[in-house]
Amino acid sequence: MAVAFRPPKRDVLQALRSLVYPGVGGSGSTCCRCPLGAKRYLLTNSIVKLKEFQHKKVAIACNLPGTKDALEVLIEMKNQDVKFSKDTYVLAFAICYKLNSPESFKVCTTLREEALIKGDILSRRASCFAVALALNQNHVEKATSIFSQIMNPESILCINLSLMIHIQSNMSKTLIEILKDATEGNVSKFVKKLKFSEEVLAKVREKVKDVPALLATFDELYGKLHINGQVTAYTLDALLCHTPKGLKSHMVHLNKRTVSRRTFQPLSQSLWAE
Repeated sequence: MAVAFRPPKRDVLQALRSLVYPGVGGSGSTCCRCPLGAKRYLLTNSIVKLKEFQHKKVAIACNLPGTKDALEVLIEMKNQDVKFSKDTYVLAFAICYKLNSPESFKVCTTLREEALIKGDILSRRASCFAVALALNQNHVEKATSIFSQIMNPESILCINLSLMIHIQSNMSKTLIEILKDATEGNVSKFVKKLKFSEEVLAKVREKVKDVPALLATFDELYGKLHINGQVTAYTLDALLCHTPKGLKSHMVHLNKRTVSRRTFQPLSQSLWAE
């Protein structure tokens, strides 16, 4: 029964392809799908390079000039039925977030729904990119729905995305309550305090500025947050595109390995065995 509800891969490919090559259809052979002169990324010949590329994920996706090149690689991966890993979904959603268009939102939504139907695991970071894109495209209900499915949304990124959802949902009083809880709730120095982006707090102030009582309360809370060291200069975009230290060390470790841990074959002969 699961197969009957699975979205056709052609729809995903066609949507992805239209982002990079507007007007190019999705029919014909694999070779015919690429426009004239387009670079091919044959997995049979470039497995290691593609794997290294995949692990650079957000660093590439957050660099606007290279975003569409990254999307081209994703299209080739889908053409050749390469199973998307958790990291690949992060890359795909990050690209869609950076392109920030109705078409990229559709692609992100389709890929996410397909992943859930197949039972693929979507990381918190991938979901955060999906939430941010939905907010940028003014799909607040969709952003709220995706955010509600994030496990352990206590990270600095999730906290600020939650504020953005409340801002765009016009929930001014709830915004003040969230900030009040953040300043009064964590009294122990051993408990990690919530941190808020200066950029997001500025948007909160803009939202409550027309209500004198809320504005006065916000200004008071804002001062407390600064005193407590709970305000960061990082923008929401910077928080989204930040590469965790753990991933960097993993990339170094990957570059040192030449043999697959699972198949004990050279990595150049392994099609993403891990």
